[in-house]
Amino acid sequence: MIPPKTYVIAEAGVNHNGSLEMAKQLVDAAIAAKADAVKFQTFKAESIVSRFAGKANYQKETTGTDGSQFEMIKALELPEQSQKELFHYCQKKGIEFLSTPYDLASVDFLASKLKLPTLKIASAEITNGPLLLKAAQSQKSIILSTGMCEPNEIETALGVLAFGYTKPNDVPSLEGFKKAYLSSEGKSVLMRKVSLLQCTTEYPAPYEEVHLRAMETLRQLFGLSVGYSDHTVGCSISLAAAALGASIIEKHYTLDRDLPGPDHRASLEPDELADMIRDIRMVEKAMGTPEKTCRPCEQKNKPIMRKSLIANEEIKKGEPLTQKNLMVKRPGDGVSPMQYWDFLGKSANKDYASDEKINF
Repeated sequence: MIPPKTYVIAEAGVNHNGSLEMAKQLVDAAIAAKADAVKFQTFKAESIVSRFAGKANYQKETTGTDGSQFEMIKALELPEQSQKELFHYCQKKGIEFLSTPYDLASVDFLASKLKLPTLKIASAEITNGPLLLKAAQSQKSIILSTGMCEPNEIETALGVLAFGYTKPNDVPSLEGFKKAYLSSEGKSVLMRKVSLLQCTTEYPAPYEEVHLRAMETLRQLFGLSVGYSDHTVGCSISLAAAALGASIIEKHYTLDRDLPGPDHRASLEPDELADMIRDIRMVEKAMGTPEKTCRPCEQKNKPIMRKSLIANEEIKKGEPLTQKNLMVKRPGDGVSPMQYWDFLGKSANKDYASDEKINF
């Protein structure tokens, strides 16, 4: 069985710096890199961050200490009309448009107005019960990042999603979420609709904090499709994730790492994104199947690379074969060296010249 293709999401995020024209250039770069989808972020700054909230350390390092997080986020908004235009631009260009909603109105916009088939929920929203519920009530597929999470938090979030999918009109409660998660109906819909992404929420994420093996833990704990959201520098960790069977890989990219903004520095540039996706496709091919057998491309090399029983010196007919006059050499189209011990002591069936293949 050949493993399924890894779904590669080019994460543009807010690297458009609030410019629709730059956002379109990011779409073009994702297409040139042969990504499966390009993803942005949908939000109203007033709905997601207090005017008095401070910046994260990585944001201070990339955008300076002046100004609040609200001011930084506000400058990165794309109005709904611009996102509609961007959505249609992606449709025209033949690449899937994805976006992460950060507030309830944005869930409505993406699910009801743009009618996206899939919503991506960020790690930061995994405890945002109302947003999770609304996303599931839309009946859309969900990709859920799990950065900063403990397993019990993921289970609770999945309970909210299961409830939203299966009981969209019921009164929500923590007990209801738990029952929905444990129900056969809930388990079934989660398996059909939800994918989990292993993620380390740091920008850039230190390699030693990535823990790709946690992807297998997520598979075993929750029985869902699992991928990887990569915040590390470079491409190597995404390639390793592909080799470990990530169903989805999400990677930040930018037009230029030197642009102002919070996420550019930890992003790939267009040529690097293209190289990463090319290499992921090579990894997929190399993974192959679990079957161990001689492959078609190897067959022609068997007689050249393997060895046969060879006369180490002239041997007369009737002379016994010994460790002195019997040798193992290439080519491998004669008697297998595995029969060496069976031939010791036998009488030669004919005269053999030195280096001639033994043949009887």
